[in-house]
Amino acid sequence: MSRRSALSTLVTTSTAVVGASGTNPSVCHASGAIGGPSVVLNSNNKKAFPLASFGLQIYDDDAAYKLTLTAVLAGNQKGFARAVKASGIPRDELYICGTVLSNRVDKESAAYRKTKQGCLENMAAMASGNIDKLDMIMLDYPGPNDESIRGQWRAFEEMKSTDGTVSDLAVSNFSPSQLDAILVNPGATKPTVNQLPFSVAYHPQGILEYNTKRDILVQSWSPLSKVLRRYGSDLDVIGKKYGKSAAQVGLRFIVQSGAAFTTQSKSKTHFEEDLNVFDFVLTDDEMSKLYQLAA
Repeated sequence: MSRRSALSTLVTTSTAVVGASGTNPSVCHASGAIGGPSVVLNSNNKKAFPLASFGLQIYDDDAAYKLTLTAVLAGNQKGFARAVKASGIPRDELYICGTVLSNRVDKESAAYRKTKQGCLENMAAMASGNIDKLDMIMLDYPGPNDESIRGQWRAFEEMKSTDGTVSDLAVSNFSPSQLDAILVNPGATKPTVNQLPFSVAYHPQGILEYNTKRDILVQSWSPLSKVLRRYGSDLDVIGKKYGKSAAQVGLRFIVQSGAAFTTQSKSKTHFEEDLNVFDFVLTDDEMSKLYQLAA
């Protein structure tokens, strides 16, 4: 699979997306990289959320270990955790997000149990690197109905408030009505992030707005899918003005639209390139042209 392929369904509950919380987009060392600017989420936690992060969901633990040591910000749980331990990177310099996949389970109680199992599996895998708390846990897909979603979310809230093993709760691929299945409860913990497909090639009207209205940050999980193949030449023309690649223009479009992104790579050079999108600003006219490409 190429580095630009989509970060689609996370295949197991033992996956991770992580990002460093520093502010220098160009710094990279043997065991990690600094993830550019960060933002404070609606939880108001002290550790801000990086606008650029990386996921290695498609790799096994051994590959994730090697990639984390040589290039990166992200990995599959056990391999990533072992690599962080070996690297000596201080825990507070990493933003670590686990994911749970429990969307096929019906009914509140069954969805709760399946999601709880995924939460425990995350922490068991992370224990191999002496990581005892996550910065974020993400529900990869919503359950088949509102009742199931509320069961999923009950397990997440328990992980945060009772177990104390995670700071922020997030979702992925949630529609407005699915978000409201959680938010209908006035006492519910609000999702901080909704990970969605959003890019130059795919930006349906209202996708950012319905999340912003609910004070939720959108993170693109497929930031360059179909972008370079369809519109690479257009992005390359803009990029030459700034000394940037077509991929960097595509990622800058996401950030400048008000979203974050997570990407993947097997190459240290490509990781550095994907981080280096915070030292230039597209003009209003350029942003308008990019929005119109897939209109």
